Amino acid sequence: MYKKVLVAYDGTAASRSALSEVLRIVSAPLAEVHLAGVVHFPSEYMRGGDCARGVVRAGALAQEEMKGSLREAHEYLVDKGLNVTDHLLVGEPVDVLSDLADQLRIDVVILGHLRPTSFAMRW
Repeated sequence: MYKKVLVAYDGTAASRSALSEVLRIVSAPLAEVHLAGVVHFPSEYMRGGDCARGVVRAGALAQEEMKGSLREAHEYLVDKGLNVTDHLLVGEPVDVLSDLADQLRIDVVILGHLRPTSFAMRW
């Protein structure tokens, strides 16, 4: 079984499926579960003037919303008997998640997904 697990979580239905996967593959109190929420600001929005001030306000709101989502997921996993640490990250999701995985020496990264209900939805 895995000892260090990183779960990408943003509160969507897809990321909630990742929580179910954690419960399936982790053997309770022995594993470290790291729950990561990422707030991403595309670089094209990071310009000067009024636009930048709007992005900063929106970013603060996005961070507060992510903290709330992480708190709910944290409580859910702790109630299931898991040892959980939260991480609020800011940046390009792939970059910050892979950096965190390297830093913590993570065994497996779990990203949520939803199975499509029809063949056409896969594309």
